[in-house]
Amino acid sequence: MKTFPMGGVHPNDNKLAKNEAFEVFPLPKQATIFMGQHLGAPATPAVQKGDKVKVGQLIGKAEAFMCANIHSPFSGTVNKVDMVADITGYKKTAVVIDVEGDEWMEGIDTSSELKTEITLSKQEIINRMKECGIVGLGGACFPTHIKYMLKPEQKVDYLLINAAECEPYITTDYRLLMEKADECIIGIQALQKASDAAHVCIGIESNKPDAVALLKEKTKNIPGIEVYMLKTKYPQGAEKQLIKSITGREVPSGKLPIDAGCIVNNLTTAHAVYEAVQKNKPLVEIYTTVSGKNLEHRHNFQIRIGTPLQDIYETVGIPENTGKIISGGPMMGKAMTNPNAFIVKGMSSILFMDESESKRGKALNCIRCGKCVQACPMGLEPYKLQAFSEAARYDDCEKYGIMNCLECGCCQFTCPAYRPLLDWLRIAKTKTGAIIRARKK
Repeated sequence: MKTFPMGGVHPNDNKLAKNEAFEVFPLPKQATIFMGQHLGAPATPAVQKGDKVKVGQLIGKAEAFMCANIHSPFSGTVNKVDMVADITGYKKTAVVIDVEGDEWMEGIDTSSELKTEITLSKQEIINRMKECGIVGLGGACFPTHIKYMLKPEQKVDYLLINAAECEPYITTDYRLLMEKADECIIGIQALQKASDAAHVCIGIESNKPDAVALLKEKTKNIPGIEVYMLKTKYPQGAEKQLIKSITGREVPSGKLPIDAGCIVNNLTTAHAVYEAVQKNKPLVEIYTTVSGKNLEHRHNFQIRIGTPLQDIYETVGIPENTGKIISGGPMMGKAMTNPNAFIVKGMSSILFMDESESKRGKALNCIRCGKCVQACPMGLEPYKLQAFSEAARYDDCEKYGIMNCLECGCCQFTCPAYRPLLDWLRIAKTKTGAIIRARKK
């Protein structure tokens, strides 16, 4: 069984919603769609107050290189284009739509028919991903088409599909495999065609043996695709760790997977690619897990982007002893400071953490135990980087490798002194990155 050699931790997986089939969440009365739902510059609004829109219509145009198109998930009337607070409480440009039915743009196939033949060429697939606003749905929301815009000297040996789903609680990848494996496989084949990769490797953690068995059965007659069972260890699904586990290759410091001859995409992204390439369907809805130990009923929802979170809270009910509501998983997710926010492309999970789970204890002085060093999958010294970050010594942060930090949270998870290591490392990485970019100009 394959895994990465350095660091990592073993939190309880808490896959409480793994047996809950996807439910289609009802349409809201009003929706708010942010123009910045991806890594890079926000899209430019392409509609104004009073405009009528249909599902799949372009409402935010990507005008920068690192950007992604935004499409309307609803039909109705644009109420306003305004600055609206997201889950962090910061206001960002958004289009607010009064929902008036569910009328789709012409040319989008909304049927359930499985389309197996990929007729688009390599460049047409890349263009379609760009047009449809496909981004990485594993958390980073990197515009997917950019990964496939390769230089002549760049060659892809391995296309790796991340179905590890190592983050506790989240079960969307697993449910997609169990319910929509055929669509996912066709999406993977489209990505293979776009990359010219000789080898396709799908990695799944060992706590999902039925998903491994299902995929192996469905891909046994497809040349070039292999399914790997990976050791259940966090962060098995991180790009560099997945590449090391499956191929044995290492991504050089400061480089990208393509520099090791690899492209990595999340399984849910592959499903979105299937819908874009085969159905001409933009990314207007996501699959998300709603879970928590004290939640009466856990869910996996198929939900339109822009849906108010309050609608979800009213549907599932917020447990009385909830300490935090997190977007994402408990290791890398972020607490929502604004309960009146809205669904975005990268919201793979909504987690209700109870008081006992969300409160780690009062931070104490570092006891120099070295557990954070042992846990770091990148071989960093988190205790030292935290001290540099607190002292704003960003030159030392750079020297000691802060830009290699995955922000995975392994260091903080293992710290017996409850040090807020991840918070300080995130600050250091942001500040150091800004200094490095300014230096290059």
